[in-house]
Amino acid sequence: MGRKRRVGIWMYQNGGGDKIEKKLVKKLKERGIEAITGLNLRDAYVKSSHILCHGINMDKLDLFFSYNAGEQTQYQMYLYKALNRMVPCINNYDAFELTEDKFQTNYLLRNNGVKTPDFRLCHRDDSKRLKKFIQSWKQMVYKPTDGWGGVGLTKIDNEATLDTLLPFLNQMDLRFFYVEKFIDYDRTDFRIDIVDGKFVGCYGRRAGGGDWRTNITSGGSVFLREAGDEVVALAKKAVKITGLEVAGVDIIYDRKKREYLVLEVNGIPAFATPEQEKAGLDFNDRKIEAIVELIDRRSNDKVKDKK
Repeated sequence: MGRKRRVGIWMYQNGGGDKIEKKLVKKLKERGIEAITGLNLRDAYVKSSHILCHGINMDKLDLFFSYNAGEQTQYQMYLYKALNRMVPCINNYDAFELTEDKFQTNYLLRNNGVKTPDFRLCHRDDSKRLKKFIQSWKQMVYKPTDGWGGVGLTKIDNEATLDTLLPFLNQMDLRFFYVEKFIDYDRTDFRIDIVDGKFVGCYGRRAGGGDWRTNITSGGSVFLREAGDEVVALAKKAVKITGLEVAGVDIIYDRKKREYLVLEVNGIPAFATPEQEKAGLDFNDRKIEAIVELIDRRSNDKVKDKK
């Protein structure tokens, strides 16, 4: 009988995340895998050839599962990158780093045949070019390339709005501006959850009030929604291109061009909250099972490699 496998977990705790973590730990235990929780890389330090966190030698783990969207710091990402070279990580660092950057993600998707909103990137001092963009598009959206939850999204309707925004953005010491053409859509989107290349769930989000953003943190709301084959296939293709093992893909429908567009690929898509489960979102157990299966296979591969 081989040694017992050990995997590390850093899981978000709010919105029912603590309960999801307990289910993951229980199901992994049933497969003979010990799960060590609370391994926040913020609390880790490096001693020569080892990354230590709460007494755990993390580079001796068989796998590290990182699933916490709101508390990533540069230090944590720095250690995440190093750890990924020694231990299988879910998500793998390269894919996670890619999808944390909206421009890099959309640039890769567009060059591999996945439709996204038209976008532009230019130097922050190139205000003339930005004004040409707004003249051509009429409406566009400024997006921080590393933002999440709708934070920092700014809709630009005319040159006057752009002139007001530029001094503020310059104060933030940005070196470039990333903007997307504003899409005529019905203020709803699809969130498609993919694990290990397989579809596990879908729900819709609707912008609240007079807002155009569907993000929950911006006042959006969740509703039950079925995903057709076209939408699921588009999400799977986007995830395969980015290389994520666990992903949530936001898709909208362009009413003018009559086509679906990938708006974003998220490396840490939230599980349904207890309130959302009561409302009918029932994909949590499928997602947990798929993640456990993925962890089991990947950690077992690591053990085989050691032999």
